[in-house]
Amino acid sequence: MGHRKKHAPRRGSLAFRPRARAKSLVPRVRYWPEIQEPRLLGFAGYKAGMTYGFIVEDNQASINYGKETFCPLTIIDSPPVWVCAVRAYESTTNGLKTLTEAWTKNLPKDIVRALKPPANVSTDQGVKKIEENLSRVKELRVIACTDPRDAGIGKKKPEVMEIPVGGSSVQEKLNYAKSILGKKVQVSEVFSEGQLVDIMSVSKGKGFQGPVKRFGVRTLQKKSRKTKRGVGCIGAWHPALVMSTVPRAGQMGFSQRIEFNKRIVKMGTEGKEITSKGGFLRYGVIRGPYLILKGSVPGPAKRLVRIRHAVRSPEKAQPPKITYLQV
Repeated sequence: MGHRKKHAPRRGSLAFRPRARAKSLVPRVRYWPEIQEPRLLGFAGYKAGMTYGFIVEDNQASINYGKETFCPLTIIDSPPVWVCAVRAYESTTNGLKTLTEAWTKNLPKDIVRALKPPANVSTDQGVKKIEENLSRVKELRVIACTDPRDAGIGKKKPEVMEIPVGGSSVQEKLNYAKSILGKKVQVSEVFSEGQLVDIMSVSKGKGFQGPVKRFGVRTLQKKSRKTKRGVGCIGAWHPALVMSTVPRAGQMGFSQRIEFNKRIVKMGTEGKEITSKGGFLRYGVIRGPYLILKGSVPGPAKRLVRIRHAVRSPEKAQPPKITYLQV
């Protein structure tokens, strides 16, 4: 009888290191695409919940082309965001550095109390300083904040974030930034139906978990010594250390994740048309603009979701044909 090779694949994935809690509930965006049109490159909303629908498959490479397909859908409550300031960056040997910024005075009192903008600098002075140093400006971004009062989450404190401005030249970007400074920007001014976008969010937190749930290691036999829900050997005698590749207990979840090329199936301005009777579980009723994305989104209900123009978009997609939407 020949010797049979023991099948022992490695247990536990080494992806997504370090497995630590996210530093902030506002996701960090490390890269932004370049767009020739003068508009914001991103937006933000709140995850309301999930539903499902049937969509006619319009991808010619799919075997279901022209047929109705079942699709899980995620609904994002997307109230308008306030554009609080315009910030100019210059290029240095150490990367981008803030050159100057211009804040607006046309903000609600509750947002002013939360942001605490500089009070001694006027908007005209800030804009004039940017125009005088336009040759040094490498990138223009706006400081935007959400308005949770317009959402259905019963929250007051806004989230603050930076969003770059698209355009073919710095002057065009500045002209657009000045036109929206101190105003609300709707999600329909940034995205369109059928478009592919990238989403960033912080996943659900699951607390301190063991190696079996955290890494999927195999449970040992009931006669095993010391432990069953763990690895049999955590390392050699020499060197006397535990390597970082060994599955161990620790924090699980509550990490920032990014998903590419999520399709916007539907957009609307009246959230009541897609809100079920009684509202979404653990969220409530959507009262204003909304987005419906194909597939799932990391995080629980009420979690902030940042959306940007797709950086790996293969082509411009057309609005899909929805035959049924569960409400």
